[in-house]
Amino acid sequence: MNEALLDARGLNCPIPVLKANRLLRSMAAGNKLRVLTTDRASIVDFQVFCRETGHALIAFTEENGTLCFTIRRRSDMPQA
Repeated sequence: MNEALLDARGLNCPIPVLKANRLLRSMAAGNKLRVLTTDRASIVDFQVFCRETGHALIAFTEENGTLCFTIRRRSDMPQA
């Protein structure tokens, strides 16, 4: 299983979620995406995003002002 990294530090809502969504669409089912951001609004944004899209928010940490979200891509991503 692969893990990709998206460094969205310094970007404000909704850009981190939009960038994460674009990356997740290109990833294989079950792979993980780790997102780094400094926008506190991302906490709620990623919770809602994962709930609405079916991706799994499997970890959240905060260290020195950097928020880190680990998301596992769902297996039944619809085709665009």
